[in-house]
Amino acid sequence: MACDCHIEARNASQKKILLTLFALNATMFVAEIITGVFAESTGVIADSLDMLADAMVYGIAISAIGKPASRKNFAARLSGYFQIVIAVSVLADIARRFFYGSEPESLLMFAISCVALAVNIFCLRLISKEKDGEVHMRASWIFSKNDVLANLGVIIASILIYLTNARWPDLVIGSLITLIVLRGGLQILREARIDKELTNGNQP
Repeated sequence: MACDCHIEARNASQKKILLTLFALNATMFVAEIITGVFAESTGVIADSLDMLADAMVYGIAISAIGKPASRKNFAARLSGYFQIVIAVSVLADIARRFFYGSEPESLLMFAISCVALAVNIFCLRLISKEKDGEVHMRASWIFSKNDVLANLGVIIASILIYLTNARWPDLVIGSLITLIVLRGGLQILREARIDKELTNGNQP
């Protein structure tokens, strides 16, 4: 009889990685949302909500470990929908700040984004070996990669705000982060659809 030890070990490894990612992203969400509100920064708020979406993604992925392929596919699709909802919510906040104004604090933006960047680089390294794995783990890789890009964007925006004393860099970066989140959600939905089609095609 074949031994399933390697499957159990892989599941345990995936769970450990995802639990770490979940804890880090949930912590950074709290830190960034508080800082974003005080700094009046759409970029930081957008990134904090991205962290929240990612924490949800990792939580959903944890629930799919050891489950059938259909459950993992469902988890990936649910993750994609979460990302899209978050993106639409952030776009609404950016529009509000565009019309009613804001005064982003560049130093607070820079400080929290550097911390977030360090955390997300660690997360990216942690999940990198799973980037070509099952669909729910590929979803986690895509979101972690997008987080690093978003953090770099907020850091650049904070520097531009400091140099120009203008708020437009924050609005631009906030919009770009939102588009990255939206693109990531759509990408996961596309991969989940392809994965489902391949799985169904391989069934007798």
